[in-house]
Amino acid sequence: MVSKKSFWLALLLFIFVTACVRPSKPFSEVWTSSGTVAAPSATSQPEETPVMPVLNVRYPGDAIETPTPDVQHVLPTQRADAEEYVVQPGDTLGKIAQRFGVTVEQIVETNGIANPDLLEVWITLIIPAPQPGFPGTSFKIIPDSELVYGPLAAKFDVFTFVKSKNGYLEDYREEVDGERMGGAAIVQRVAQEFSVNPRLLLAMLEYQSGWLTNTSPAEDTLDYPLGVRESWRKGLYQQLAWAANTLNRGYYLWRVDGVGTWIMADGSVVSIDPTINAGTAAVQGLYATLSDRAGWDTAVSENGLFKVFFEQFGYPFDYVVEPLLPTDLTQPVMQLPFEPGLAWAFTGGPHGGWGSWSAWAGLDFAPPGEALGCVQSDAWVVAVADGLIVRSGRGAVVQDLDNDGLEQTGWAVLYMHIETLDRVQEETYLRAGERIGHPSCEGGFSSGTHVHLARRYNGEWIPADQQIPFVLDGWISQGTGIEYDGYLVRDGESIEAWEGYYPANQIQR
Repeated sequence: MVSKKSFWLALLLFIFVTACVRPSKPFSEVWTSSGTVAAPSATSQPEETPVMPVLNVRYPGDAIETPTPDVQHVLPTQRADAEEYVVQPGDTLGKIAQRFGVTVEQIVETNGIANPDLLEVWITLIIPAPQPGFPGTSFKIIPDSELVYGPLAAKFDVFTFVKSKNGYLEDYREEVDGERMGGAAIVQRVAQEFSVNPRLLLAMLEYQSGWLTNTSPAEDTLDYPLGVRESWRKGLYQQLAWAANTLNRGYYLWRVDGVGTWIMADGSVVSIDPTINAGTAAVQGLYATLSDRAGWDTAVSENGLFKVFFEQFGYPFDYVVEPLLPTDLTQPVMQLPFEPGLAWAFTGGPHGGWGSWSAWAGLDFAPPGEALGCVQSDAWVVAVADGLIVRSGRGAVVQDLDNDGLEQTGWAVLYMHIETLDRVQEETYLRAGERIGHPSCEGGFSSGTHVHLARRYNGEWIPADQQIPFVLDGWISQGTGIEYDGYLVRDGESIEAWEGYYPANQIQR
């Protein structure tokens, strides 16, 4: 409860230079959804996966034919004129600059802002027109399935892989939320929380600092291994969390044609090539934030992150699950996440599933009671559908709806801010309506006791208000374009999301 107002489906022909590759036996234990899995090469597989034929060797710079189709996007037309924007609660100059495709410095200069760290709510800012951009590259870096924590990440053992590299990361230790964690555990945690592929996180870490293979990386990378030199992002966890959130920004904005340019760290502008795919957009967007134009050109080329990924894991497009989202995908039947007879408050419309940029996949509900803030509640959060609990801890419960025991495949539901006391344990099978635990402020950021609900399919966050809207007991989620704002609509009745408890936001089963 934060502030208010915020494939095609076909048989995949996996074309290489001379051969089509198929698994030696079905990957049913990895992926149970419809579609084709192009399996990783033998050199990069865990021991339990089938041995694959040796693929034709490709090297960075070779002509390649990527099997990631993506219809050419119609990107936003660049603004020719300045426009006004009213600052909303939760806004920062960085968020506003990213939204409008300009730099923070341009906004500060145009509006004569004395202190960029202090931004008054409800004031009107003049947003200057973006500068003309240089044309961006069409080189595809990774498939979409290597961005998300999806089917072909399910059997990847981060701990074994990191240990095999004998680098600085293997012995790294850091305290995260009061818990002493090793480097591999931090990578795994960030991958799970943000639903970003751990192979991609490791490749980025190696490209930026050499932590994966170098036992003595440069001293200036020890606190800021990804190069984000802000004091509050010191340490591996904060660096990777920033990276995962930023990767999600580019990925999900590309999904909805919501971005047309990248703003480099030096203020230069690149017009995005409309033929890239969402996974590539994610990487391009991240390196735009990290690099000047020259650094970006290298990072997103065949000699940049692509090369490092190739060296560590093999050809990125050997890890393909397409389509990630079948064209006929529909949400399973789901109910509201609380017991009958009690009125809960609908406190948050569509907003980030995890972090601020992981699609607007989340909805928030607060339990009965007038007390505000982080107060203990005896109310129960219940399962929205039948399924197996595959993760429970740090305030988060993840339910696998296809019952293969993997949150990376098929439909999965995240229940967030679930109190430790009485929280359901892993490997428990729940029917819809059975108890998950009590709402709280545990895990992540929360300004008040509530439950945060979000959906994923094959590791991809599913927005609450787009082609597959959240439907709970027939209530359909509708957004307004403002984060946390929105409605639940059913049979002509409409309930609006508000922070707090009001007659207009009460809902019950």
